[in-house]
Amino acid sequence: MADPRGFLKTRDRQTQPRRPVPVRIMDWKEVYERQEKGVLQAQAGRCMDCGVPFCHQGCPLGNLIPEWNDLMWRDRPREAIERLHATNNFPEFTGRLCPAPCEASCVLGINQPAVTIKQVEVSIIDEAFDHDWVEPVIPTRVTHQTVAVVGSGPAGLAAAQQLTRAGHTVAVYERDDAIGGLLRYGIPDFKMEKVHLDRRLAQMEAEGTRFRPGVTIGTDISFSALRRRYDAVVLATGATVPRDLPIPGRELAGVHFAMDYLVPQNRIGAGQRVDAPVDAAGKHVVVLGGGDTGADCIGTAHRQRAASVTTLAIGRRPAEERAEHQPWPMFPTLFEVASAHEEGGERTYLASTVEFVGDDEGRVRALRVAETEFRDGRRVPKPGTEREIPADLVLLALGFTGPETESLTAQLETELDERRAIARDGYYMTNVDGVFAAGDAGRGQSLIVWAIAEGRACAAAVDTWLRGSTRLPAPVAPSDRPIDLLPL
Repeated sequence: MADPRGFLKTRDRQTQPRRPVPVRIMDWKEVYERQEKGVLQAQAGRCMDCGVPFCHQGCPLGNLIPEWNDLMWRDRPREAIERLHATNNFPEFTGRLCPAPCEASCVLGINQPAVTIKQVEVSIIDEAFDHDWVEPVIPTRVTHQTVAVVGSGPAGLAAAQQLTRAGHTVAVYERDDAIGGLLRYGIPDFKMEKVHLDRRLAQMEAEGTRFRPGVTIGTDISFSALRRRYDAVVLATGATVPRDLPIPGRELAGVHFAMDYLVPQNRIGAGQRVDAPVDAAGKHVVVLGGGDTGADCIGTAHRQRAASVTTLAIGRRPAEERAEHQPWPMFPTLFEVASAHEEGGERTYLASTVEFVGDDEGRVRALRVAETEFRDGRRVPKPGTEREIPADLVLLALGFTGPETESLTAQLETELDERRAIARDGYYMTNVDGVFAAGDAGRGQSLIVWAIAEGRACAAAVDTWLRGSTRLPAPVAPSDRPIDLLPL
C-alpha cells in the first residue's frame, strides 16, 4: 500500500491545475497543466489499505490501482508504468477522457474525497513517455495467421495491439484519412492533443501492426472479401449513428449534429483545409444535450468566439451528492462542472425543445422551448410554458443510437440485437464464423475504458479461436461479467 497514514495526513483532494480561462480559450492546447511531483506523491499516498480495493470493481480494465499508487508515492515511476500497462494499453487516453468510475468506487470516498486515481494514472504515463520508457513490445514468435480490424478507435487499437503482441499479422482499416477514429477527429485538442495518439501509434507500428487509413470497408473492399482474405475479422466500428430530434424546423440551415461541427474543427487544427466548416464566431449557439459531446461543443464554441452559448437538457439538474438509489460503490449521476462549463455559457435544465424557428431565408433564428413535465413516466413539454431562445447555430449532442450496419448486414448477413448493435456471443463472436465485434459496435455507446477493455478481451477470444488457447488477458465479457472460461 501507499503511505499508511496518508489519508489522515493529506485529507484534501487536490486535482490537476487548469490553465486560466482567459488564457486557454485563446488557443486549442490542453486545459490541464502538469502537477508538481510532491503534490502528486502526496495524493497517491492517500490510497489506503482498504482490504478490498473496490476501485478494481469500478474499473472495467481491472487496473491495479493500489499498486501503482504505492509505486508513485515511493517515487518508483518506472515500475508504476509497468503495473499500469499490465492492464491498460492506453492510459494516456483514459487518463484524459475517462469519467473515472474507479474514483466513484474508492473506499476512501465513503467519508472523504476519493483518491485522484485518474490524475495519478495520466501522470505515470506522461512521465514514462518523457523518459522514453514506452518501448515497442515485439512478439517472440509469429503465428502466420492474419487478422483484420475494422475501425481504429480505442477498441480497435486495443484489439490490434494485443493480437500483434500475440504474434498474429494484424491490419487496421480506417475509413478516415488518418488512424484514431473519434480519438483523432472527434475529441477536441483542448481535451487531448493528438501528440498522445501519434506517439502510441508509432509504438504500435514498431511492434508490427499495419495501418490502412482511407479504406472504407463495405465500399472499397466488401466485408465478404475481407473475411475471405483474413483468418479472422474484428469489427470495431463504434456507434456512430447520431440520435436525431425530428421536430418542426429540423430541416433549417444552422441545425447540425455535433460531430458535423467537431470533426471539421479537428481537421482544421491538424492543418487540413476544410470547405465551409461550421463556425460559431459571433453566433448565438444552443447545444442540445448535457453530456461529454455537448461539453466538447461548448468549449469549441468558446474558442471560436461565439456571441453566447446555451446548453439545454431535457431532464432534471443532477444532484451534487449521491442519491439514495446510487449508493457507494455505484457510479452516481452527479452535477459536474467540466472545463468547458467554467469558460462561460448558460446551462438550462427541464427544457424541452418544441420547434426550430426559421427566418425568411430558411436559416434557424430561434428555438421554441417549454418546461419539461413528467407524465406517465415520459418527459413531455408542459403546455403554456413555451418561450423562444435566440439561436443562429444549434448543435444536436443527444448521443448515438448504434453502429452503421447497412453494408455489413447486406454483405455478411451479420445479425443485430434488439438495440440495433452487432449481436455476438459470450466470446465476442458474431453469427458469422471468424467475425468478432468489440467496443461500441457491439455494446452500444459507452465509455472509452469499456472500449479498451472489450478490445483486450476480444483479442483473447480471437487468439483462442485461432490457436485453441491464449495467454492474453480477458478482462470482461460482452455480458459485463468476467470471462472465466478462456484460458489465461
